[in-house]
Amino acid sequence: MSHSIDDLITLMARLRDREHGCPWDLKQTFATIAPYTLEEACEVAEAIEREDYDNLKEELGDLLFQVIFHAQMARESGFFDFADISEGLLAKLLRRHPHVFPDGSLKSFATEQQLTSEQVKQKWQEIKAEEKKQKGPKKSDSAMPDDLPAMLPTLQRAEKIQVAAARVGFDWLEPEPVFDKIHEELDEIRAARSESQERISEEVGDLLFACVNLARHLGVDADMALRKACHKFDHRFRKMEALATEHEERFEQLTLEEMESYWQQCKQ
Repeated sequence: MSHSIDDLITLMARLRDREHGCPWDLKQTFATIAPYTLEEACEVAEAIEREDYDNLKEELGDLLFQVIFHAQMARESGFFDFADISEGLLAKLLRRHPHVFPDGSLKSFATEQQLTSEQVKQKWQEIKAEEKKQKGPKKSDSAMPDDLPAMLPTLQRAEKIQVAAARVGFDWLEPEPVFDKIHEELDEIRAARSESQERISEEVGDLLFACVNLARHLGVDADMALRKACHKFDHRFRKMEALATEHEERFEQLTLEEMESYWQQCKQ
């Protein structure tokens, strides 16, 4: 038996039914569910990183359920419902893809030459900017974005700030100067070691910001790259511990040189 999105919406409404629903689901609010929404989004990213597509299917379902949960609570409060979410999303995507839907409907097809990926990205930003202008004035006249989510991962926040600065020309034209900037920040950290901890923290922050800048110039997603580095380190470290156990050694009692030897074996 196959089910539709409408069945999921009905299920959620049943879970929130005041008389026959689930006590836990009934207690939830937007604020209490928000952390679960963030967690499910992270689990989707993790499944993609592992290329675990069976798990990805499940995690996408969990993330979709979060949307349905929020939609149900919004419907109960008279804010909007799932249909409003779908309508708003469809209208926005049609509006932002005029190169695919020239008259703004699903039935229209573009006949002119296709844009490049970069041209599409530029057009997307122009349309977004126009949409924001129609919604009302910005909080400030700054080129810096006013609407970055507070819970956005810091590496992504750094990249978005840098992209905003680049749009008005405040950016290096190539990666080479960024390498120089990273070396400069490393020297400043060394110098800060003779000063306060606060100064060291500031310079380390500048170094991380410069590293995000380098990743951006090289076309690398800094957040995903760091995720992969963490996963790789975790995997190698566990292998080192296993090797030590095979040799009937307690890993924490090894010298640093012995640990390094195991590390090199794991890398190979």
